[in-house]
Amino acid sequence: MEYRHLGRSGLIISEIAYGNWLTHGSQVEEDAATACVRAALDVGITTFDTADVYAGTRAESVLGRALKGERREGLEIFTKVFWPTGPGRNDRGLSRKHIMESIDNSLSRLQTDYVDLYQAHRYDRFTPLEETMEAFADVVHSGKAHYIGVSEWTADQIRRAHALARELRIPLVSNQPQYSALWRVIEGEVVPTSEELGIGQVVFSPIAQGVLTGKYLPGEQPPAGSRATDDKGGANMIGRFMRDDLLARVQELKPVAAEAGLSLAQLAVAWVLQNKNVSAAIVGASRPEQVGENAKAAGVRLDAEVMERIESILAPVAVTDPLKVYENVPTARP
Repeated sequence: MEYRHLGRSGLIISEIAYGNWLTHGSQVEEDAATACVRAALDVGITTFDTADVYAGTRAESVLGRALKGERREGLEIFTKVFWPTGPGRNDRGLSRKHIMESIDNSLSRLQTDYVDLYQAHRYDRFTPLEETMEAFADVVHSGKAHYIGVSEWTADQIRRAHALARELRIPLVSNQPQYSALWRVIEGEVVPTSEELGIGQVVFSPIAQGVLTGKYLPGEQPPAGSRATDDKGGANMIGRFMRDDLLARVQELKPVAAEAGLSLAQLAVAWVLQNKNVSAAIVGASRPEQVGENAKAAGVRLDAEVMERIESILAPVAVTDPLKVYENVPTARP
């Protein structure tokens, strides 16, 4: 495993982070989820990402139990707040009430006194940003989180939050966007702004929900049990990639990966790690062996020729429009 600083902060995290968005408490049994966490630790992954909303709060609990007994100082635990975690009007969003209650609930489920990174899971149009950042400041100053991050925020939102964070003397150090060789919408505005401000990307879906593994073939039905057939497994998100022209382009990557000595999945993860603004790529798994395979992308440096070949193959089907970032900002209350 290789390690990087999270943005320009002093926090060092593993290049490959383990995430349990679609697995723990949802798709796989707890014994299998625990085995995946153990496999992550075995290959040197120290960074674990979750959120209060995953699997209806169960994912945090599963992760907390899986990490119990580990040396806390040797781990970086990330979680998030925004989406509904209960039926009440205030069980959602980024109000002071919801943030202060949610951090305590997350810490209880994770069985820890603090998280290393507490992230705003989306931007809240219905709460003043000042209120949100002041609540995050109290979370940090009370010792319940060391750093603050955001997820799927626009460049302008990041800039305004960063200015408030400086005033409040708290470290806003990260953004967690979707990013892959097929979904590159952060490159136009979010990445340049983040580089300027010292904010690092902790990216999710570097394999494009499994499309960049090459297992989905043009003209054929998705394999039974795959993510594209599972509503709980992100089938609604993967749909944007399930086009024959795109799937055919992915198949053209096979010789590129083979010549680099990598699987298609490893090539995809290595590709996002070539971006210097990326601090870590989050990978998930339903089986322990998947963790080890994905972790082999750590430390891989793709030469210019390989990057150019990937670009020439995927450019016609990759999404790069920076305005697509705005699609992830909720326009209604969560």
